[in-house]
Amino acid sequence: MKTKLVLTVILTSFLFLYGCSDNEKNAEESGLGSQSSTLSGISSESEKSNSNNKSNSIDNEYLQAQQEVIETFGAIAQSIIDGDIDKLISFHAYGPKFTEFNNGTHRVGSAENEAHEREVFGAVTEVERFAADDLKVAVYYGNVANVTFHSDFILWFGETRVEVPKNQITLLFVKTNGEWKLVHEHHSPLN
Repeated sequence: MKTKLVLTVILTSFLFLYGCSDNEKNAEESGLGSQSSTLSGISSESEKSNSNNKSNSIDNEYLQAQQEVIETFGAIAQSIIDGDIDKLISFHAYGPKFTEFNNGTHRVGSAENEAHEREVFGAVTEVERFAADDLKVAVYYGNVANVTFHSDFILWFGETRVEVPKNQITLLFVKTNGEWKLVHEHHSPLN
C-alpha cells in the first residue's frame, strides 16, 4: 500500500510539473507568429531581438502580439478621433478587476472610468493631435501587454482648444476571446 502511495505522489508530481512547463511553452509559442514584421514606435532593443531565441516569457518579445496590441491602440485612438464613444468603451474589460489611477487621485473602478471616458471624450468635437511619444509595448506570456507612453494631445471642445498637459500613461491589456482589452489605466503628469 505504501508503494502505491509513493508511486501515486511521484506520478502526480510529474504530471503537474510537465503540465506547468508545457503551459509556459504553449504560451510562448502563441506569441511567435510572423517574425519578420517590423513594429513602428517600439524601442530599437525589441527590434534587434528574435523571440525564437528567447527561453522565457520575460525575455520573449512576442512580436505578433505586440503588433496586435499596437493595432488595438491605434483603433482606440481612431475611436476617439471619430467620436465613437461606444467603440472606445468596448476596448475596456470592465468588471471587478478593472482599476484606474488618474492624476494622483485615489484608485477608481469600472463605473468611474466609463463615466469619465464618456464625459471627456464624448465632449470632444475635434482631435487636432493625439500622439503617443516614446511608445513601448511589452508583452508577457503572449496574452498580457503593458503599454507605456507620454501623451501629447490637443483636443477641441466646441470652440475651445485644449492642449492637454502631457502625461505618463500606462495601459495594461489582457487578451481575452481573441481580443486585447484594457484592464488598468494609469495617468500621471509628466514633469
